[in-house]
Amino acid sequence: MKSIKLLSLAIAFLGIVSCSSDDDNSPELIQVESSSYENLKATQSADYSTNPPTITGDYIKFSFEAGATVSGDNWDIAFRGTTILVNGGEAAFEDEPDRTATAGAYIATGTLADVKTVDTSKLAQDSAEGLAIPTGSGNGWYNYDSTTHVVSPIAGKVIVVRTHDGRYAKVEILSYYENGEPNEDLSNSQYYSFNYVYQPNVGETSF
Repeated sequence: MKSIKLLSLAIAFLGIVSCSSDDDNSPELIQVESSSYENLKATQSADYSTNPPTITGDYIKFSFEAGATVSGDNWDIAFRGTTILVNGGEAAFEDEPDRTATAGAYIATGTLADVKTVDTSKLAQDSAEGLAIPTGSGNGWYNYDSTTHVVSPIAGKVIVVRTHDGRYAKVEILSYYENGEPNEDLSNSQYYSFNYVYQPNVGETSF
């Protein structure tokens, strides 16, 4: 009887060791990254002699993984004027960068800290019918004052992004003007400053 009890204890001990070993082999999650970017220059020009006006200028591509602007296909979002594209869907105009991935986005309501998870059912991609991040005053991330001509980020609007490689990020636009404030003639417009949080773990939808 004593031998049977000792054998049972040994088996139980081996089971515990085995479970602990399995746990130790579990992949370790990478820490969520909080960061900011200042004065991303995304200028455009408009020719109002045509109807509709002809808009020109390069789209500036940004990668959350790199935390920087990029020139290749590894971009997540791209800026020009007040327009923000995602690297997913299809281009509406010939001068837009090719969509080479399955990125998507939607606009959530709340502070950056309030948005704790991604609602994947809301993610949309760009198309000829419209952009995932809508343009126009009051439609997406900004308001335009027709009296002062100032573009102001809407408080409590957070852009949630699925990146080009299936990870997630959330973005709060802080300013549309170089160094944070419009100057007298607004010549320092089209410079983005923003806070963002990047979730580097594949399949993780929480921040």
